[in-house]
Amino acid sequence: MIPGAPFFHRRAGELWIENLPLEAVAAQYGTPCYVYSRAALEAAYAVFESALRGHTHLVCYAVKANSNLAILNLFARLGSGFDIVSGGELARVIAAGGRADRIVFSGVGKSETEIRAALVAGIMCFNIESEPELERINLIAGTLGVKAPVSIRVNPDVDARTHAHISTGKKENKFGIPLDRVIPSYQRAAALPHIAIAGIDCHIGSQVTDPAPLYDSMDRILALTDELRALGIPLKHISNGGSIGIRYKDETPMDIGAYLKGLIAKIGNRELELLLEPGRSLVGNAGVLLSRIEYLKQADAKRFAVIDAAMNDLARPAMYDAWHEIVAVRQRDEQRLAYEIVGPVCESTDKFGQDRQLAVHQGDLLAILSAGAYGMAMASNYNSRPRPAEVLVDGASSHLIRSRETLSDLFAHEKTITSRA
Repeated sequence: MIPGAPFFHRRAGELWIENLPLEAVAAQYGTPCYVYSRAALEAAYAVFESALRGHTHLVCYAVKANSNLAILNLFARLGSGFDIVSGGELARVIAAGGRADRIVFSGVGKSETEIRAALVAGIMCFNIESEPELERINLIAGTLGVKAPVSIRVNPDVDARTHAHISTGKKENKFGIPLDRVIPSYQRAAALPHIAIAGIDCHIGSQVTDPAPLYDSMDRILALTDELRALGIPLKHISNGGSIGIRYKDETPMDIGAYLKGLIAKIGNRELELLLEPGRSLVGNAGVLLSRIEYLKQADAKRFAVIDAAMNDLARPAMYDAWHEIVAVRQRDEQRLAYEIVGPVCESTDKFGQDRQLAVHQGDLLAILSAGAYGMAMASNYNSRPRPAEVLVDGASSHLIRSRETLSDLFAHEKTITSRA
């Protein structure tokens, strides 16, 4: 089964996205190129809304997963809130039509400029990640004559059972305030004149496929909400973060609806709005990276398929040794051979897959699947490579939502200096 099905599917051996062949997308926009399904994005969001219906809630899309304005605008029109981690993401959400009062601001290193901009915009709340941050926000809010709404992000010391590089809820991680300092932090927040306590937040990691650690973290922060209420510090909302994993290869993702209903059951009769901060689970399987084979190279030990996409376009395999399904866009009735799929960047880590069984020729198109999350968002200009185009498909129509960078774009903000006399 193709990750992203039924929105990605084959017709007569050719890979289509919704009602458009990917060959046609490549012919119109070139390669490498990110291609997203609008229907897949909307369907993923609907899963959350359906499961949470009947309980006060807000789905806050994690902008870091994919920050294209068209995707942010689509979610905003569906009623989504947004989880941001920078001033740049704040500006993107506002530019895309997102509501500031539906934005939560996470991240361990919020600058004075970012905090001020968020307060002026009127965001829903800051997720506080340290005691010094709490003090800084109070001071800045004071200069503006406002009260800053805050939640404290708890580090519950829960193992998310995911890749070490995307685990965020263990005590050795940089994120959040440790359990034993949460209550004193709330008491300090309650005493500060320019702070308004809004809720409590927790996020233990990314690409989690077993709900058990997520339920564990929820139990811990619910216990804190009860303790805070007993101390006269009631909360308005509770967030268990995002974390929900998707299928890349052979994972068995959790049943999102069942998981969310489990969270609601744990909240019980407490009057708490439930916030979620999903990213990958909304966009991951809604996108692919299209790439064309430049060369088929036979070496002594293996065969290489050298493609026109590289690690600067999709960094996950190089960064995390992440696995992405790679398929030929047009199937050939020929013997499949084992290829290492590599890019043109001058790094040995510039590879997307090893021992992939493919029947392909030079010039054929490949689709790197499940590339909608942390693909374009992490792309760079390494080796002075222009970043790819992005396209959104809606039924049989396609829309260019980010133009391919040009060579002149690469140095548009650089200047040479005059020679010495």
